[in-house]
Amino acid sequence: MEMEMEMKCMEDIDIATDLTPTLSPLSFSLHNSHLHTHCSACFSPLPNPNPHSLFYCSPLCSAAHSALRLSSADSSLLRTALRLLLHHRPSSTGRIAGLLSNRHLLTCPNLSPSHDDVSVSDSVRAMAAAIAKQRGGREQDDAVLEDATVALCAVLTNAVEVHDSQGCALGIAVFEPAFSWINHSCSPNACYRFTFKSLSSDEAKLRIAPFNSQQSMIDSEVCGGSSEFGKEWELGYGPRLIVRSIKRINKGDEVTVAYTDLLQPKAMRQSELWSKYRFNCCCQRCSALPFTYVDHALQEISVYSRDSSGSCSNYELFRDMVDSRLAECIDNVISEYLSVGDPDSCCEKLEKILMLGLDEQLEIGEGKQHSKFILHPLHHLSLIAYTTLASAYKVRGSDLLCVGSEINLDQFEAFDMSRISAAYSLLLAGATHHLFKFESSLIASIANFWTGAGESLLSLTRNSGWNKFVELGLVVSKLPSIRMLKCSKCSLMVRFRACISNGQIKSADFETVSNEFLHCVSHITQKVWSVLVYGCNFMRSCKDPINFSWLWSTKNSITVDIGPHGNKTNTGNTRESENNIHICEGKAYNDHVVNDIFLLSVHCLTYGGLLASICYGPHSHLSCHVQNILGELYCHDEI
Repeated sequence: MEMEMEMKCMEDIDIATDLTPTLSPLSFSLHNSHLHTHCSACFSPLPNPNPHSLFYCSPLCSAAHSALRLSSADSSLLRTALRLLLHHRPSSTGRIAGLLSNRHLLTCPNLSPSHDDVSVSDSVRAMAAAIAKQRGGREQDDAVLEDATVALCAVLTNAVEVHDSQGCALGIAVFEPAFSWINHSCSPNACYRFTFKSLSSDEAKLRIAPFNSQQSMIDSEVCGGSSEFGKEWELGYGPRLIVRSIKRINKGDEVTVAYTDLLQPKAMRQSELWSKYRFNCCCQRCSALPFTYVDHALQEISVYSRDSSGSCSNYELFRDMVDSRLAECIDNVISEYLSVGDPDSCCEKLEKILMLGLDEQLEIGEGKQHSKFILHPLHHLSLIAYTTLASAYKVRGSDLLCVGSEINLDQFEAFDMSRISAAYSLLLAGATHHLFKFESSLIASIANFWTGAGESLLSLTRNSGWNKFVELGLVVSKLPSIRMLKCSKCSLMVRFRACISNGQIKSADFETVSNEFLHCVSHITQKVWSVLVYGCNFMRSCKDPINFSWLWSTKNSITVDIGPHGNKTNTGNTRESENNIHICEGKAYNDHVVNDIFLLSVHCLTYGGLLASICYGPHSHLSCHVQNILGELYCHDEI
């Protein structure tokens, strides 16, 4: 049995601190879909992609990477394992380059997972054939098969997917033990980012050290004294990686990252971890009984029974069935949207599922019970639906504008689509932020969601539809000027500038600015939410996208004594402000609504940028993207 390793902090660490210098990979490979569009050595985009041959961006990359030429018919998994074996030989302990191979589980006939529809045994045989061919066609022997097995299992256990700045998965890479020995947690205290630039001077130091289960405390000499860990593993090229703290970590605490999507409920996380890595997570979040608030909310399905009892006593027995059916319904709608490209149908079907849920006749004892199952607004499927609806409504608005119609009603409708898209983006950010307050490791997700909400709201304020409404006298306020809108109620911009300047922020400062931000956006949202959601029945049922105190309790009850959202007639704010009426009804918006939306967008963008700086550093793509947007808004102010 191979001894499992972990990494622990060598000093007290605050949030937003790089825990490692830039780490180079042991082996890597592009996915087949990117072999002809990106450099196979450094993963940078190629200026002139050619679908008929493999390319490198420079002679240097070609020379560095040309020691092993592999067929594009092989999978990225196979190519990575072969390249790992080219530079490293398995040790007597069953490791290769110090990496755990986990082969006893991955090669077990009853447990062996499949990857890319190819079993481990099939991949090992393919690897052995490639090795034999490299060695002049010599027959495969037991030693070759053993080496291939260890290398492949090491890649299956340790490889991470490499994403570019846009979030596109380019390929996979296996990194040295300083990263690969970092274990998983569903409530991690660190994350990692990729960089594709060769950094000649890296001032960051290694703040973590290896630790194994047989040690009672960290050995201060283990980092440099271990022949395995202290070895120079780097290839010197390929995608790089940096580990960064997202929570305070005390000296001697284990450093952990997430191997899976943390916005999935416990059962889904555990299933994915077992399928890919053959382990069950026993972190504090997964071990909590009863479930943590976040995991409860992510799987909560409310029951509305038509029987006089008003409840479903056997609900727990049907939870998995109902969840599976609802997941299938939503997956089918999204798959149809992606393949057919009909955003109108997508919006209609998804909102119907959100409002009406699943109508089922359940076998209860000797009789039947007619019940409706409604997704909780914080359910993981609801979050997926909000993401898709924000995109689909945006596409609907763009499609209407592309028609080039001069009919005012078409322009009004296009504007409405953009307005509702922005509302869904804000709801997604607010919902995940509500969960973030209970599980701070969700910080990376909300960084993207708040940035997305800010961009969507900003785009709405710039929508040409406002000009038409001004011409028609339907908007009495001035459109927001591109100038600095200072907020006297929070220090968000000051903190963002400081974090961008020095790359760090203290935990206490972050908590303060987060509370101030939440207070500000709550105040502004109350003034504009009824405008953003007008005409969208489901959105009107979400009374407040920032403060979720209106939700029924998810701690003590699984049954709701009210009908499904679709049966509510006015479940938004109890009173629509006279000035916040739909434009097509011939009335004006509130004098300040456009500027309020603009101010809200600035808050969302700035907070998203601050979170991105904490997770990925001040020079990360997302942080720089936010800085560029704000720089355009604050023309003469230096960000």
